[in-house]
Amino acid sequence: MLGVLAGFSVVWVVILAGFFVGRTKVLGPDGSRALSRLAFFVASPCLLLETLSRSSLAVIFSETLVVAAASAVATAVIFAAVARFWLRRGLTETMVGAMSASLVNSANLGIPVAAYVLGDATLVAPVLIFQLAFFTPLFLMVMDSAASRHRTTLPGFAAQVVRNPVLIGTALGLVLAATGWQPPELVMEPIRLIGGAAVPAMLIAFGISLNGSRPLQAGGGRRADVVAASAFKLFLQPALAWLLAHFVLGMDGHLLFSAVVLAALPTAQNVFVTAARYERGIVIAKDTVLLTTIIAVPAMMALAWLLA
Repeated sequence: MLGVLAGFSVVWVVILAGFFVGRTKVLGPDGSRALSRLAFFVASPCLLLETLSRSSLAVIFSETLVVAAASAVATAVIFAAVARFWLRRGLTETMVGAMSASLVNSANLGIPVAAYVLGDATLVAPVLIFQLAFFTPLFLMVMDSAASRHRTTLPGFAAQVVRNPVLIGTALGLVLAATGWQPPELVMEPIRLIGGAAVPAMLIAFGISLNGSRPLQAGGGRRADVVAASAFKLFLQPALAWLLAHFVLGMDGHLLFSAVVLAALPTAQNVFVTAARYERGIVIAKDTVLLTTIIAVPAMMALAWLLA
């Protein structure tokens, strides 16, 4: 489990740096918002384009992808039903909660965990591609529609999709992966350089936002959402992954362990960036990312013991 600890320590060091940046107010009162918008509108699209362009589409059609997709979608749907019909949340806030409950940190935590814990970094590729190419864009399309002040028509919805920078980066990356054509290095190098700022910007923005915040505060009015989203992320989603992988797909041994561990990864930091972008569900996203990132280490150790 040293790989798990190593991966999480890197993330927490960057978050801590962001916390001190916010504490000293180096970036001013709107530093977190500026970095979040930089990550959403500029860096993340470049990261998606460059990452997906180098991926093999063959890895999409794998058992790991089926487990990741089915467990994530089922978790999101169940949480959305709870948020809408029990907690009575609006559509945009419900989507943020569903993302918090089902979107795993497949990049800056998933890759080191796959490499150092599971022994093969490529095991996280289907999860990464599913989230980048399909799951996250699906959430963004729904939230774009919900955030519109006017009734969304089909042409209007298509226009919102076309203008979304994350979806544009995803689409271009998939086209390059499907065709096998790589633009000249003179074009890709600036994109790669800008994309490299996405994860640090997300983590630093998240760290800045922690100043003065205390998780699960009753005053925020979203304690139930945070507790539910955290429980769904760390317990329900891995349980669904295990049931599907073991009893439906007949997976066992190391492959089964890998599928369950990847489902138990904490909530992705880009959920907070998305919440900040749409200015909805920020407390839910921030607190769920924080709690799941803390609890994920002992949760994964428990999984290793149970599936040993």
